[in-house]
Amino acid sequence: MSDEKFHIEEGSVQETLILPLYGRKLYMDWYPDLLPDQDGKDLIERIDYDFSKKYPNGGKGLSAKIGAIEYGLRVRATIEEIKKYLEEHPKAVVVNMGCGLDTTHRMADNGQCRVCCIDLPDVIELRQQLLPAGERETYIACDLNDQSWFEKIGFAEEDGAFFYGLGLFFYFTREQVQVLFDAMARRFPGGMIAFDATNAKGLKMMLKEFLEKSGMTSAAYFSMEDPEKELPEFSDHFEKVTFYGLFEGHFPLDPRYGTMINWMGRNMGDKKKMSQYDTILFKK
Repeated sequence: MSDEKFHIEEGSVQETLILPLYGRKLYMDWYPDLLPDQDGKDLIERIDYDFSKKYPNGGKGLSAKIGAIEYGLRVRATIEEIKKYLEEHPKAVVVNMGCGLDTTHRMADNGQCRVCCIDLPDVIELRQQLLPAGERETYIACDLNDQSWFEKIGFAEEDGAFFYGLGLFFYFTREQVQVLFDAMARRFPGGMIAFDATNAKGLKMMLKEFLEKSGMTSAAYFSMEDPEKELPEFSDHFEKVTFYGLFEGHFPLDPRYGTMINWMGRNMGDKKKMSQYDTILFKK
């Protein structure tokens, strides 16, 4: 791997890839016992970007800290879900959808599974430079809505497939998500997908800057008020749909997060479903 520093322009598409990465890095700095993402830490050292503009005071402000904790929690939840699936399907293909610079699958690797990382061509090009594909890893340059990638991941029903998308489907329309999930459920029987989501209020807050630039409204994009009710309507090929609150769904609230963040995580994030973590098991 080269030691060359990669410059990231403010306002670029590449910026959307490194901000979650830095959020995870802050989470690891604050709680080193909870997330062992050495690949992510190494990547940060190779990126030329002034993170203080997005994370002033080292990310210690309330909103920045909540965001960093959410980044850390969704990665930890995904590691847990991948490991659980691999216990029953040790040779499954793990598919990182909209991979960006995410390294979650490496922290869940069992030494037998295969991994496919999918993203747009320019993202895959950057990823290959910063994070070259390892053994049992394949990078696929493709728009996720172009279902040709279905045939490129090497799915075998007897082995299984685990799909995950972190910070991804906020940028899809509801129709795109429904079409994609239904097609996946039909093509990958026995597979599973895990992803984070939010409700309409959370989506509007999250996409405010993006929407102002695009001229579109948040109503066009994917959000859910009641995932356990809404997701089963997407396909009759879903075996089981599960909703977790991101803060308390997989792990107990950590007192180190602070009283205010824990209160907001429980009452604003989980109970009001602004911070969702959802899974779907496909029918065999």
